[in-house]
Amino acid sequence: MPLRGLRNPKVALRRRQLLPSWVRHVDTKAARKINARRVLHPLVDRGYQRLSHAADRGVLWFTFAAVLAVLGRHRAALRGVASLTAASILANLVGKEVFGGDRPLLKDVPIGRHLRKQPTSGSFPSGHSASAAAFATGVALESTAAGGVVAPVAAGVAYSRLHTGAHWLSDVIGGIALGAGVAAIGRLVLPARPATRDIVAPHLHRVELPAIPDGAGVFILVNRDAGSTPIHHDLGPAIADHLPRAVVRYFNTGETAKEVVDHAIASEHPPRVLGVAGGDGTVAAVAHEARKHNLPLLVIPGGTFNHFARTAGVFGLHDGLHALADGEGIVADVADLRFADQEPVTVINTASVGIYPDFIQERAKHERRWGRWIAGVIGAARVLRKSDPVEVSVNGRRARVWSLFVGVDQNFPGMVATLKRRHLEDGVLDVRVLHAGTRPKAVAALAFGHRTTALLRFLRLLPATTEIESFTAETVRVSVRPRHGQPPGFSHDGEVSPEVDEATRPDGGYVTTLQIVPDGLRVYTPLKHRRHHRSGG
Repeated sequence: MPLRGLRNPKVALRRRQLLPSWVRHVDTKAARKINARRVLHPLVDRGYQRLSHAADRGVLWFTFAAVLAVLGRHRAALRGVASLTAASILANLVGKEVFGGDRPLLKDVPIGRHLRKQPTSGSFPSGHSASAAAFATGVALESTAAGGVVAPVAAGVAYSRLHTGAHWLSDVIGGIALGAGVAAIGRLVLPARPATRDIVAPHLHRVELPAIPDGAGVFILVNRDAGSTPIHHDLGPAIADHLPRAVVRYFNTGETAKEVVDHAIASEHPPRVLGVAGGDGTVAAVAHEARKHNLPLLVIPGGTFNHFARTAGVFGLHDGLHALADGEGIVADVADLRFADQEPVTVINTASVGIYPDFIQERAKHERRWGRWIAGVIGAARVLRKSDPVEVSVNGRRARVWSLFVGVDQNFPGMVATLKRRHLEDGVLDVRVLHAGTRPKAVAALAFGHRTTALLRFLRLLPATTEIESFTAETVRVSVRPRHGQPPGFSHDGEVSPEVDEATRPDGGYVTTLQIVPDGLRVYTPLKHRRHHRSGG
């Protein structure tokens, strides 16, 4: 590799003219200090090299955006990418043309730190640093938790440009300022929306339900392990305090909702109302029991996303308590999911095969050590990098897909992952198929959907096409072929479906059917106390 030992005189003169002497002095001093640390382990140097290359052309941030989308943070992904795109254009097409300047001499940088391909554009500002800061800031504006995960990676990318000798300190600082500034200006143009703003369909089928302000006859199951952080609020004591006559029961290890509810129904005083405090997976399990015993369901959000509860207008404990006290309720569509000849199970949001079940299984491997959020980032990143397509047959049509999502009722348009329903009574299944193209196409489509990918294609940041198909149906029959001799995972409502194990054929494939059940579930919702929110997604 030829060393860049001599500076272009015109470029060097330009840098000297544009930058004050004290800035150039600080740049030189910082570079000498970083380059003097020659005793670092080779793995450290290699790690910064790989991190810097991973951020080339924004690939690292597009992958992060896809991870956020898989985790349900679509707005954070979109704002991050929009900020990154604007900052990249300003840094590379404007900043470098106006300011430019020469880069550090490679002969001064330890050879083990050199990048495989040295940049040849102007030095100021650092485009990598601008993109990293813009993406991290944009994400943080929509989700503080997600921003907290992205920020250290962004800082690492910015430092890697110093460590590898690609930029001066002033280049990196200028890039960071530019990127953060672009994201901040973007917030003024399009204000960040609070995470609690969800849609509730205006055409609700209202029903009168038992009004029980003290909880008499209410049986509530609490999943204390629900939620995304190791330390979270236990809703049990608060529920018992507000509903003194209710029976509040925690799940024990290994127990199923069926076992607990069947025991309560067989008791001397069977419940008139079933309640659940937990995430979507727990809600789906208890909703199935409520349907089986023809009981209304009281939902108290206590999980990570609480998609069903929020669509039903229940954003917290007090919303559920108001609805229960006033006897206010609606009927909501659900779906029956059946594997082979097994009994059907209830789906309240979505079912999926492909990338998403792979993500859930990968996340579970790291969850105990790192917690659900960090484990989710690790799991999603690995799945998006290594997961293979799945061969399926959908209503008789064969396809090779990255993902197949089947949502209950209409979901947010333009997205591949139908994780959150918009309506409660559409009477259809919303099917989204991401056909198997190249991996960058899959990542882009999963993260951004139709509208944003069109913009990114126009800017030539993404390939020209993505193979997304969507349609609605009342029944969807899916035949899944084995992958590497093993049955691909299937999930519904954020949990892996254990029914796959019993339904798997000897060759590793299986068949499942989803059917919409209009008005299949009676749910408490605070109609009098409802606040109408704009939809997002």
